[in-house]
Parts: sequence; C-alpha cells; structure tokens
Amino acid sequence: MPVSPGQPRASIGVVGAGRVGAVLAAALRAAGHPVVAAAGESDASRARIAALLPGVERAKPTAVARACDVLLLTVPDDMLANVAATLAASGALRPGQYVVHTSGRHGLAVLAPAAAAGARVVALHPAMTFTGTALDLERLSGCAFGLTAGEAERPAAEALVADLGGTITWVPEQMRTLYHAGLAHGANHLVTLVSEAMEMLAAAGSTDPAATLRPLLGAALDNALAQGDAALTGPIVRGDVGTVEAHLADLAANAPQTLASYVALARATAARAVTDGRLLPIRARKLTAVLDRAVAAAPGAEAHR
Repeated sequence: MPVSPGQPRASIGVVGAGRVGAVLAAALRAAGHPVVAAAGESDASRARIAALLPGVERAKPTAVARACDVLLLTVPDDMLANVAATLAASGALRPGQYVVHTSGRHGLAVLAPAAAAGARVVALHPAMTFTGTALDLERLSGCAFGLTAGEAERPAAEALVADLGGTITWVPEQMRTLYHAGLAHGANHLVTLVSEAMEMLAAAGSTDPAATLRPLLGAALDNALAQGDAALTGPIVRGDVGTVEAHLADLAANAPQTLASYVALARATAARAVTDGRLLPIRARKLTAVLDRAVAAAPGAEAHR
C-alpha cells in the first residue's frame, strides 16, 4: 500500500462512522486518500458523515467493503468480531485488501475471518479521546497509535499513521488488552478523579472549581509524565496522618460520594511511596489504619462485611 510520488493513494471505506471512524477517514481524505463510502445508521453517524465527509456515499457495510482498498472497521469492541465474520462470510472482502480496526483492546486475532479471506489485517488504535467533530483533526498531529501488524503489513500500517500525522507505538498481539487498560486507567479514570475533585471544591465553596484546579493539575500531569513516582507530593508522601484523617472526616460529612476513591488512591499512593523509600513503613501502617477506620465508619459498611 505505500505509494511512490504521483501514484494514486489507496481508497478508504469506513464501517462505523462514529466519533473515531469519521475523523480518521476525514484525516486520510485530507492526506490525499479518496474516501469512497461510509456505513453508519444512527442519526449521529449520518450527521458526522455529512459534516466530516461531505459528498461521500453512505452505504451498507458490505458495499463499503467491496468499494475500497483499505477498510476501516471503527465499530465498538464487542461488535468487532461479528462484523469481521459477517463481512468475510458475505464475500465482501478480497485478497490483498487491507482491513484495519481501531480497537485498543483487540489485536489481529479478532480479524481472523478477514485474514482467512485473504485480506491483510492491521490493528491501529489512536491513543486519543474523540469528540467526533473537526476539532479532533488537529489533535491527531503527534497522536500515538498503538499498532499491531504482521511483518508484511508493517510498511502499510506505518504509512497510514504517517498520513494521519501520528507517531507509532508497536504493541505485541498478546499485550493489546494490557496496553488498552493502561490508557483507560490513565484517561477514563482521570476524568472520574478530576470530576470528584471538582465536587469536593464545590462543596468547600469554590465558585469555579475548574479554574482552581487547572494550573495545579496541568503541572502535576506534566511532572508525572516526566518523573513518574518522583513527582508525588502531598500528605501521603509526607506521612501526615493527621491531615489525611481530617480529609477523611470532611469528605464523609460533605462529599461522601468521593470517599471510596480517595481511600483507594491513598492506599495505592502510600504503597508506591513506601516502595521508593520516601514513606517509612511505620508511617504507612498508621495511614492504613486511618483509612481502614474511615471505610469501617462509612454508611453501608456493615452490609459489606
């Protein structure tokens, strides 16, 4: 699939014009690939095709597959195996065609029916959160893509990422789920963490919790990405048992919905601080006792014993 200067670009079809599929197809179109057809039945998918892929035919998945050189399967993880099997069984896939899915969790095994039909299969996952609008196109520049591909398919996979403006992280087939778990833990759970922190500040009287947190969280994220555990600061690392105990009491009284995650993350933080030597084990034991008491005193604790 890599092309020489002046050679036509591979044609693109997309099955699943969700937030990811429509954006990737639009980015490849901007890079010179003709997008020949897109499949999407929901009102949101139709709107995305109209907005991001104007003039592109909306067609059934089998018709999309037959029309393109590179088929993007951008459907939910749990649908991917069935979609690949259905397209292969219908005869819509052909030898030499590239079938590329964008699931973080799955590798190449989920595309086994496509491979059996002679297609060349690639797992290409953008490590990015998507809105499904043109705003995402700029975010693709420098975005890391988790790639899994056979040796013969690697040049084509690399070319696709280059056309998308991204960088490559090669992920072994057997490590796809762990790779995806790392991304979900870092990004999805970060949203939960930040939302709960804003709820705490709002309960404390802040009129703009986001503005209060933005510079602190930006600095903390930069430091964590650069330094790892060495970036940890705060009462857990210092072993300030009294401060943590006061936190827990106020959370129980004013933001009880955040208590469970505070305790879980405090335990994990203490364990990491002990491992790197910044928190003495005796202080960690005192912190753990305080956390245990807070859990035991929480409403509903008896029901879980």
